[in-house]
Amino acid sequence: MAGASAGVASGARLLAVRRMRITAVIVASALFMQNLDSTVVATALPALAHAFHADPVHMSVALTAYMFSLATFIPASGWMADRFGARLVFRVAIVVFTVGSVLCGMAPSFAALILARILQGAGGAMMIPVGRLVLLRSTEKGDLVAAMSWLTVPALIGPVLGPPLGGFLVTFFSWRWIFDINVPIGIAGVIAASLYIDDVAVERPGRFDWRGFLLAATALAASMFGVETIGRGVVAPLLAWGGLGLGIAAGAGYGWHARRHPAPLLDFTLMRLPTFRVSVLSGSLFRLGVGAVPFLLPLLLQVDFGRSPVESGLITLASAAGALAMKPLAQPVLRRFGFRAVLLWNGVIAALLLGGGAFFRADWPLTALYGVLLAGGLFRSLQFTAYNSLAYAEVSRARMSAATGLYSAMQHVTLTLGITVGALVLELATAIGGHTRPHPADFSVAFAVVAGLSLLATPLVRELTPEAGAELAAGAGAAAPSPAPSPAGEAIAASASPGVSGL
Repeated sequence: MAGASAGVASGARLLAVRRMRITAVIVASALFMQNLDSTVVATALPALAHAFHADPVHMSVALTAYMFSLATFIPASGWMADRFGARLVFRVAIVVFTVGSVLCGMAPSFAALILARILQGAGGAMMIPVGRLVLLRSTEKGDLVAAMSWLTVPALIGPVLGPPLGGFLVTFFSWRWIFDINVPIGIAGVIAASLYIDDVAVERPGRFDWRGFLLAATALAASMFGVETIGRGVVAPLLAWGGLGLGIAAGAGYGWHARRHPAPLLDFTLMRLPTFRVSVLSGSLFRLGVGAVPFLLPLLLQVDFGRSPVESGLITLASAAGALAMKPLAQPVLRRFGFRAVLLWNGVIAALLLGGGAFFRADWPLTALYGVLLAGGLFRSLQFTAYNSLAYAEVSRARMSAATGLYSAMQHVTLTLGITVGALVLELATAIGGHTRPHPADFSVAFAVVAGLSLLATPLVRELTPEAGAELAAGAGAAAPSPAPSPAGEAIAASASPGVSGL
């Protein structure tokens, strides 16, 4: 009888793990589509400028329109998921993003392209946090580390794969193809989500907080606009500084509002939870540095090393390979050393490897470049997995949607700021050096600065106790997948009870 019970339990466990992996693949595919699109468009800007007879500098609006739309709608994602169901909102988000992609590819004018990009951003804003929420609500905490290790992969691969793919499509086909590639992924994602993802019931929220939404959306979008444009010569200085000032004022107004609202859209009382607070604050500093890599590295390889976009893309793929290699290793490493030790020492190693870019030179052998980039991707992947898992260790089921909204907003802002910081430091180093274009020494300064920012994240980890996330680490060991999972059936997680939550 005992053997039969054990067999039933074992069968149920295998079924739960299988279901979790399917859910993880679906969510990861949607996030990969979003992350890929965010970078593939950048490569096509010259072609877009030619097609619409516009100044290439002004074509950056195609990027910023998407980012601002993303920042505007992220605060509403948690409430939408609670009100209409996470699975439904996730599917609708994929549809909106896919329709926006189709309209981008069909755009007859620059204005039409911008409107379509705004629609894409609205869909992406729901896909990012709601996709994570779908995963969290259907994942047991024992499977959380495995889930997050998979969720980290698309965030790391998308920005690396985007530039070479965009260059290939624009060179050999048409700029419209960079948007059309989202269509089959989107259709498959909607079908898969309908068939394999359960909609875990939660208590429906109260009325939508319109005042909080307007304040939070203004704070995020205006601040990003100000930071993106100050000192860049894209808009008048008064407008750039005014945007930053508006964002700060709206942020202060939202803070005042949130303290008085019973259920704010972005609930900063979650910062009282030590694991969530450390994951947000320390993770944000770490992402500031890492966020600059997709901008700095391809520019260094193409501008100073004279590599083609395709060659540059193949070199940067080494970091994605490192991220994939870490996936099966994250669980045993966290189980052996614990979250605090891993975040502390792995963070130092990851920051130093990021700083290794300061020493890259054109005469380096390819094997050396590949080695540094692969190791960097390996340790960064572990760091992201640890942050993204630990963040929700103390979050209750009732507050999970609020936590995903706040965490996603912080991720988006800091990764975007990372690009801005990298670009700003590079411009300053180039100007101080009296160069007309960036030299290797200017890139060295930029890599050193962003690595220093990532290194500043590690002291904050010391706030954690050695036991922080012990339940997750122990569960990860019990729930670890096989060492050699198949790519098609592997992924993140989806089981039965609340779990924990990334780019």
